[in-house]
This record gives sequence, structure tokens and C-alpha cells, in this order.
Amino acid sequence: MKQQLESILNSALAEIEVAKTSEDIENIKLNYLSRKGTLNSIKKNLKDLSVEDKRIVGSLANEVAQTLESKLAEKSSEIYRIELAAKLESEKIDVTLTGSAHQVGRVNPLTSTINEIVEIFQGLGFSVMANENSPECETEYVNFDMLNFPPDHPAKDMQDTFYTNVAPNVILRSQTSGAQIREMFTSKPPIRVICPGRVYRCESVSARKNNLFHQIEGLLIDNNITFGDLKGVLNEFIRIYFGEARPTRFRNSFFPFTEPSAEVDVQCIMCGGKGCRVCSGTGWLEILGAGMVDVNVLKNVGIDPEVYSGFAFGMGVERLAMLKYAIDDIRLFFNNDVRFLKQF
Repeated sequence: MKQQLESILNSALAEIEVAKTSEDIENIKLNYLSRKGTLNSIKKNLKDLSVEDKRIVGSLANEVAQTLESKLAEKSSEIYRIELAAKLESEKIDVTLTGSAHQVGRVNPLTSTINEIVEIFQGLGFSVMANENSPECETEYVNFDMLNFPPDHPAKDMQDTFYTNVAPNVILRSQTSGAQIREMFTSKPPIRVICPGRVYRCESVSARKNNLFHQIEGLLIDNNITFGDLKGVLNEFIRIYFGEARPTRFRNSFFPFTEPSAEVDVQCIMCGGKGCRVCSGTGWLEILGAGMVDVNVLKNVGIDPEVYSGFAFGMGVERLAMLKYAIDDIRLFFNNDVRFLKQF
């Protein structure tokens, strides 16, 4: 066994001497010093020797192991320095070179407008509606029927609404107002929420219209809510959003789900109320629709209209962004043209 140990030591030292890579060192460790290595197999046979031979051979085996471990550590350190130097040489860079210019994108003005509007209404005490109450794929029942639309309302026609083949009467929502219904079904008054989201309508795409656009819906239900509360909230929003006390007017209108209903105009941003092409000479620009939640809608969701009242409003994000930034073509929001986006 002494001769075997000496042979193992000489063989291993020879392999260590010619080792060139870290992988070579690991292979030598496995071959000689691992649990299944050559040196360990010698130690397993010590049980067959006499007590005196066990002492001598065991001591020699330990010396061989210690010698190999020491030599392997030295060689491993030497190889590491060589490999590190080679890696640094191959990966070195000239830090004095001029860097490559990369074109930086910009946040789409629709995104920044939505974020700004949400922040304003959060400051007014509104919270953002949970996503599960605002699906883009909606049922005709929630999108129309629960909102007090009559069965023969023209908005239900195929030429106005996108019907899907997911299931009968499943549509791409034409308004975010359906989210009010889901919120009132799942929450109890007081309710004070806003709902930003995408909506879809069968529109001919032009500078003023698109078949996909964005709305922000607002809903407040509580005791003793009046139309005066609605006007106060919307006037404060307009003041903060446009950055000044801009004149507004509330015009009578009609929506199936609110009564009374109104459309809100602001003084034309372009001409200051004097009349121009943008406002068609009227001096006013419509920015949103609003009204007191119809009692039938409250009854549909199980809210007692004798106890609670509330208001709702909906605004088009594209229109507000176009007014604030003087953008004259809605299609610019969707073209991803960097020349347009970098202005924001």
C-alpha cells in the first residue's frame, strides 16, 4: 500500500504540474481526493491491515492527501490569476471613447393625461375603481339595460356597438358607465370612485374620432347629494386641470342613466371665447357629460333612492388632452411617432 500511495502521489503531482485550466484542477480533485477518488479507496482497505500497518499506512495516506491539497491550492491560485488576466484583456474597453447615442422614448400624452386626471380626483376624495369592476368585454345587460337604456335604443345597433362571438350579447363596452353598475353591486354607499379605461365604438376614423378611445367615469353616491355638489366637483377639476379659473357652462342634455343630465362646456382654449374654427365660432368646447344618477339605475342595483342620491360624470381623455396641448388630430395619439411624442 505504501508503494500504491507513493505511485498515486507521483501521478497526481505530475498531472498538477501540467494542468492548464480550472477545469483540469477540478478533475484532479475528483480523481484523487473525492469520496470515490483513488486515495479514498486505499483508506477503505485499511481495515484489512494489522494495527501497526494501519497506523503507518493511515499516516502516510493523510500526508499524501495534505500534500495534494496544498499543491492543488497553489496551482489553482496560479491558474486563476492567468485566467483572470486573460479575461480582463479580452473584455477591456476604452472608457475614453464617445458613447453611442440611444433615442429615448416618451410617455404618451394620453397616459400622462390619465395620470393627471386621476391624481386630481384623488385629491378631491375619489378612489380608483378595482379592475375587476371595469372589464372591457362587457354584457349588453350591464352596458345598456342596467343603465336604463330602452330595448330599442339605437346605441345597441350593430353599426354603433362592437358585438363579439364570445357569447350571445357580449360586447366591447361602448362606455365606462357600466363600471358604475358593477361598483354599486359590490359596494355599499357612500361610494366615491373614478374609473379610467378604454372604450370601443363603430366610428369612422378621422381627425376627431377613433373607434378606440379612453374615458374616465366618476360616481358619487351618498346622503343628500345635489346637483350643486356635482357642479362644485367638476368646476374644481376644470380649474386644476387647465391651471386657471376657466369659464364653464352646464347645458341641458339627456342620458338614459342620469336625470337631470348636462353637458359641460369650457371657454375655448384657442380663442378665449371669441369664436374660431376649433369651437365652430361658438366660443365654447364640450368636455364631458354628467348628471344625477337616475332613480331607476339606483333601484336596479338595490340602492334605495329615498335614502341615497348621487351623481355621475364621464369625460373623454383624448378630448381633454387635445384641448390642453392644442392637438388637432386624434390619430396622433396612436401612431407612436417619436417626433410627436418627444414634445411631451
